[in-house]
Amino acid sequence: MSDILENSESQKRQYIDAETVFAELRRVKQEAAQFRGGMMWREISGHRYLIRTSVKGAHKSLGPESEATSKIFEAFSQRKAALAERLASIAKTFEEQRRMNRALRVGRVPSLVVDVLNVLDKAGLSEHFTVVGTHALYAYESACGVRFVPQAMATRDIDLLFDTRKHLAFFSRMKESEMSLLGLLRKADKSFERLENQKETARNATGFEIDVIRRVAKDGDPHPLRMSDDEDDIWAVQASTGERILSSPRFSQMVVSTTGEMTLMNTMHPLDFVDVKVALARYPNRDPLKRSKDALQAELVATLVRDYMPQYARLRSPERVDEPEESGGGDFPH
Repeated sequence: MSDILENSESQKRQYIDAETVFAELRRVKQEAAQFRGGMMWREISGHRYLIRTSVKGAHKSLGPESEATSKIFEAFSQRKAALAERLASIAKTFEEQRRMNRALRVGRVPSLVVDVLNVLDKAGLSEHFTVVGTHALYAYESACGVRFVPQAMATRDIDLLFDTRKHLAFFSRMKESEMSLLGLLRKADKSFERLENQKETARNATGFEIDVIRRVAKDGDPHPLRMSDDEDDIWAVQASTGERILSSPRFSQMVVSTTGEMTLMNTMHPLDFVDVKVALARYPNRDPLKRSKDALQAELVATLVRDYMPQYARLRSPERVDEPEESGGGDFPH
């Protein structure tokens, strides 16, 4: 039996339809976010002023009533109403696509993984994390309408690589939201707890783990790095493969959970995944069970690029990946 299985034609068609709706919903949400808050007229000292309000209650004057400010108010009100109507319509269609995904068994990503990625996306933090390790395979197979054999996908944890190059924007967002990363993960599953002996790891009641990793500190990176000001929050642990992953072109793909829910997964270029996994499989001190899975995953993704994604093939010599020290429970050594 082949290690790469084709999805049915009905599953492929449904994925394409769902992806179109998913992309439109994201686009409309992004535009609607620019119209959060409102505008109103306020009389001050006998004159009317146009006031822009934020969702947090802040007020900013856009000037006294005039032809120009009246046009601004009218354009804002009309566009905000149109976006609200379109958002309601596309959200209804999105729910229909979710039900079809489930009925046709389009997705097989664990629902918790999709929930976690959606929580990060809703918080405006998804761009700061890259999914690495076994779960990246879901993005590659989704792009090609195929499924890998179960033995290649077996894992009870997910590694999230934090991009320390953008740490100032990340921590500004965290302070603005007054949330910790652990607090955000608990929105996906309230049973997540930080492990005291592995502060980079959050584990839920079923034993599923989320490991937060980062590149080896350089160029002014904060070190050590706690993910928020909350003293009970997760700490990002250094990974020798981190710099290589950050330098890889981003590969973003919609993935679908077993319940039909959808999210965008950001991971690394498939051939960079192959290079890292090949290197890991050759490390003499790598756990033998992990080493065999590394080799299998590298072979599967290389085959996928050759047979399904030739646009991602490129002529280059594989770069050396420094040997890491084994620690932690994730796919990628820390």
